Amino acid sequence: MENFTFYTPTKVVFGRDAEKQIGTLLKEQGCKKVLLHYGGGSASRSGLLNRVEVSLLENEISFISLGGVKPNPRLSLVHEGIELCKKSGVDFILAIGGGSVIDSAKAIGYGIANEGEVWDFYEKKRTPASCLPVGAILTIAAAGSEMSNSSVITNEDGWLKRGCNADVSRCKFAIMNPELTFTLPEYQTACGCVDIMMHTMERYFNQCENMELTDGISEALMRDVMKYAKVLKRDPIDYNARAEVMWASSLSHNGLTGCGTDGGDFASHQIEHELGGMFDVAHGAGLAAIWGSWARYVYKENPLRFAKFAVNVHNITPSDCDLLHLSQDEIDSLALSGIKAMENFYHSIDMPISLTELGITVTEEQIEELAEKCTFGQTRTVGIVKKLDKQDIIQIYQAAR
Repeated sequence: MENFTFYTPTKVVFGRDAEKQIGTLLKEQGCKKVLLHYGGGSASRSGLLNRVEVSLLENEISFISLGGVKPNPRLSLVHEGIELCKKSGVDFILAIGGGSVIDSAKAIGYGIANEGEVWDFYEKKRTPASCLPVGAILTIAAAGSEMSNSSVITNEDGWLKRGCNADVSRCKFAIMNPELTFTLPEYQTACGCVDIMMHTMERYFNQCENMELTDGISEALMRDVMKYAKVLKRDPIDYNARAEVMWASSLSHNGLTGCGTDGGDFASHQIEHELGGMFDVAHGAGLAAIWGSWARYVYKENPLRFAKFAVNVHNITPSDCDLLHLSQDEIDSLALSGIKAMENFYHSIDMPISLTELGITVTEEQIEELAEKCTFGQTRTVGIVKKLDKQDIIQIYQAAR
């Protein structure tokens, strides 16, 4: 196993009516004026925004609001939020929504607490030294941003989608009431489940000696999400299923499933980010559409790992203890069976497994551009299982069509 540091400073308040504690939680943070940051009209229509405002007024905390966050959150709104907060004397940002809203809130926090252009942090030109405090009321279980150090923003100038990871942005608290996800459309729920799975899968597929405990946690989380994603397809207001998926969302991306590993392989995320930037597709659906092609392209670099995934996550025989006694052909067959089983799961929740099923037609010229952007102009490779250069990524996009 690898040495590791595990850091999870976010306070979690989980359960029914948890959002009613928002005023108290902000008071604990010494908040005087908060920005309420959210997406479309659902926060208002559901009554959630009103409940938050009542709690703030009861605790004598002033607030201003900025809605309009879109999936694949935009840099232009981040700039608007930075200017608004600086003018208004905001000292805390409350994200009310899912990963896109939380990522946008973190970016605004970077822009307020640091001099210069905030996009520099996403282009890796600088590292943020601090961030205005951020908290979250989670309404979509997916990205895990409520407990991660990650923020992903899309710059409309060139439609570049880039991430910035910094512990200074971790939420001070995250309020998680599974009931707030009851009204999510089926498609959004399914996309969220894919994103949760991928955050653990990409840590699971690596090139190092792994801790048995970390593997066990990862495998249990993946099985859990697959089980309850299917439950939610049948019954979207099953509280226990919503709770399982919501908690899995946080644990999948707070570092727990990467303890003792080399960090894992996030190539699928990097490849999908470019699709999100160019075509504005739903992140989870894009991941489902690309993953199988990535997996088939790289599995021979570590076939035993993919075989273990087939056995321990998808319950494909033989048992784990027999793996080391199999022939190479049998291991390869298991690995490919596991990849197919994963795609079958995606189909079972109506997620795409190709770009065509995702609803986009990609030309050779666009594939060239996507791969060029993914490699930052051929200045980097992506991935751990197999280090992928521009030509590798082109082949994955082509196979995914």
